[in-house]
Amino acid sequence: MNSVTLDAEITLNKNVETTWDYYTKPEHITKWNTAHESWHCPSASNDLKVGGKFFSRLEAKDGSMGFDFEGIYDEIIQFQLIKYTMKDGRKVTTTFTGNSNQTTTLKNVYDPDNKYPIEHQKQGNQCILNNFKNYIESL
Repeated sequence: MNSVTLDAEITLNKNVETTWDYYTKPEHITKWNTAHESWHCPSASNDLKVGGKFFSRLEAKDGSMGFDFEGIYDEIIQFQLIKYTMKDGRKVTTTFTGNSNQTTTLKNVYDPDNKYPIEHQKQGNQCILNNFKNYIESL
């Protein structure tokens, strides 16, 4: 694997428990898990436990392309940490930090893939987190 890691981070105006629930429940994942408005996430499943699997189907709304995003959980500390390995072997660590003013900082640190430019991956992952922020703060 590449020794370089990438990251994306947001601070949300929601407490850590609410942030965790909306980040991990499939009925919410399908509402925010895209990098661009021309895409959608028609289905998701999530068995949130060590050894459990997650799955999201991501597709262009025009049907021109799509892919499955999936992996297996390596470590979970409720309301604090999620570590997983994607199907291609890359690792991701997501941290949830509850702040004293009832906000939450959410950070993803992840291994880049070798197919796409680093800057493209950074932008895409930041857009996904921004979509999550927009979704959760609109509720």
